[in-house]
Amino acid sequence: MTTMISKVRASSAFLALTLVLAMGSAWAKDVSVKLSGAEETPPVTTTASGTGKFTIGDDKSVTGGVKTTGMQGTAAHIHLAAAGKAGPVIIPLMKGDDGSWNAPAGAKLTDDQFASFKAGDLYVNVHSEAHKDGEIRAQLKP
Repeated sequence: MTTMISKVRASSAFLALTLVLAMGSAWAKDVSVKLSGAEETPPVTTTASGTGKFTIGDDKSVTGGVKTTGMQGTAAHIHLAAAGKAGPVIIPLMKGDDGSWNAPAGAKLTDDQFASFKAGDLYVNVHSEAHKDGEIRAQLKP
């Protein structure tokens, strides 16, 4: 009987741990993006484009990045604003090789920024010499 009770307790503990881990990652989201000039505010006529993926963790961490083609990017950022609006930079991206831009190690959203992400009110854009306010853009849609 003691062995049976021990097995039930062990199974219950395993189930509880599994549920806690599953709940802890409930908000981790992978967000794929496709950047274009049409998404900029105001829209930009360009042949440049970009694609990428960001992961927003349940701890509000931000990882990932974008890769551009058809342009020489001068800067890239994650901004706070709804589609069709311009907003402040919240995470500057780091320039890599061959048109890539990545979130820096340790990048995190604040509580308010995380709420804005869940509402679809963050975007990523890449700037160029020809378009200093941004040449291509995409909303981060959870």
